[in-house]
Amino acid sequence: MKVLTKWQGKRAFTAKGDSGYEIQMDATEAYFGEGKGVTPTEMLLASVAGCIGIDVTMILRPHLDLIENIEIETDGTRKEEMPKSFTSIDVTFKIDGTIDSKKVWRAINLGKEKYCAVSDSLKAQITFHLILNGEKQEKID
Repeated sequence: MKVLTKWQGKRAFTAKGDSGYEIQMDATEAYFGEGKGVTPTEMLLASVAGCIGIDVTMILRPHLDLIENIEIETDGTRKEEMPKSFTSIDVTFKIDGTIDSKKVWRAINLGKEKYCAVSDSLKAQITFHLILNGEKQEKID
């Protein structure tokens, strides 16, 4: 896998991978950017959510008709000193539907332990949460 990232001036970059899609990145004004794209750290959190989300929906494929909505919220805590890497990331699945929470937890655990290359590549402590139909579900290992 290869991604080509090109400088667009100031702090802006455009990345394009094998998929052919472009991603616009820029720093915030605090880091002398113009905010004309996602920040690399936002992209990292989105990558965690996208990776585990794809894994979970693949694992739950036979049960997707029981799911009305999936939202994945990632909340990262970073170090105060440079480099301000993530020390922990909370990933909360907000799912609406008639699916059993045991099936969802099984899919989350399989994704985390076996399939999600993005979260497995990070040093941060990653914790998963599930809210099913507005109610927090206890983790099932």
